[in-house]
Amino acid sequence: MADLVLNDLHKQFGSTKVIKGASLSVASGEFVVFVGPSGCGKSTLLRMIAGLEKATSGTIAIDGRDVTDVDPARRGIAMVFQTYALYPHMSVAENMAFGLEMAGMPKTERDARVRQAAATLHLTDYLDRKPRQLSGGQRQRVAIGRAIVRDPKVFLFDEPLSNLDAELRVKMRLEIAKLHKDLGATMIYVTHDQVEAMTLADKIVVLRDGLVEQIGSPLALYSDPDNQFVAGFIGSPRMNFVDATVKRREGDALVLDVPQLGLDGLPVRPRAMPRDLPGALVLGIRPEDFIDQQGSFRVSLPCNAIERLGSVSYLYTAPGDDKTLIAELKGSHPAKVGETVAMSLDPQKCLLFDAAGIRV
Repeated sequence: MADLVLNDLHKQFGSTKVIKGASLSVASGEFVVFVGPSGCGKSTLLRMIAGLEKATSGTIAIDGRDVTDVDPARRGIAMVFQTYALYPHMSVAENMAFGLEMAGMPKTERDARVRQAAATLHLTDYLDRKPRQLSGGQRQRVAIGRAIVRDPKVFLFDEPLSNLDAELRVKMRLEIAKLHKDLGATMIYVTHDQVEAMTLADKIVVLRDGLVEQIGSPLALYSDPDNQFVAGFIGSPRMNFVDATVKRREGDALVLDVPQLGLDGLPVRPRAMPRDLPGALVLGIRPEDFIDQQGSFRVSLPCNAIERLGSVSYLYTAPGDDKTLIAELKGSHPAKVGETVAMSLDPQKCLLFDAAGIRV
């Protein structure tokens, strides 16, 4: 195990700036997930840590040692890629041991490490098989085992589950979480899937356009986002955003007019009361914060589409429209397409953002 420190990292390809000053501290044994939309720079940042991309500027330190210009093989890292990249003519055991053999490790020690990793990953019965005889999940476990046998200081995962089907992704997520617990290793994991980020991470790093938007625990980012981008990216279904006009200040709340919801006089507490009263804000509402109970702030939502998932259903007011609202309905709610559903809104759960998307 080792800690990792990134200090003001920049990466530029020609005139294109891909990473624009990333700083981050990862504690020894921590599981950190880089998340963000395609093209945000998360895989480039991971490859810089691995040494596969050279930093334009800034520093990378692993276990207190500056490795910014150190060869990848000497950084003490192991990387699991999106593709399995297994040698088809080699057995599982040979694939896992190949890197150690190239490094000159004696066969007895190689075999011991392979057996230990195979036991951890439930691959003992498959050591003599070729990759073509394995399922996708088993091949991915072999790729992870190839990293484990190297006993690295830091594990790097670059979207390792993206080639798997939905059911297998869930199973592999649980296996990776258990692996982290069993090994106690420092792990950096890249994904565009915020569900993977929420379920795996001790700490999430949200990236957009080469910049770190926010760093925090999954629940902290979900409940207390710094800006509209993080609020909209973390959470499934996404947060609703509605235009609102500030009418007045009332104690520690701003009283809002929200035409799209038919509400006049909705009191919402900002994160910090602004010095100057803003005229217009954006109101953020999680789908689960529409409640099917009588309350002071009633809204009527037209049901134009509905997704029934068993224990919950999701109502959509205008699918495909930028102003569509999503509301979570508990249990077997009787709502039907074409009807209007009356719900209540808890203003204490609402968030506020200014015109630039910054949390107010």
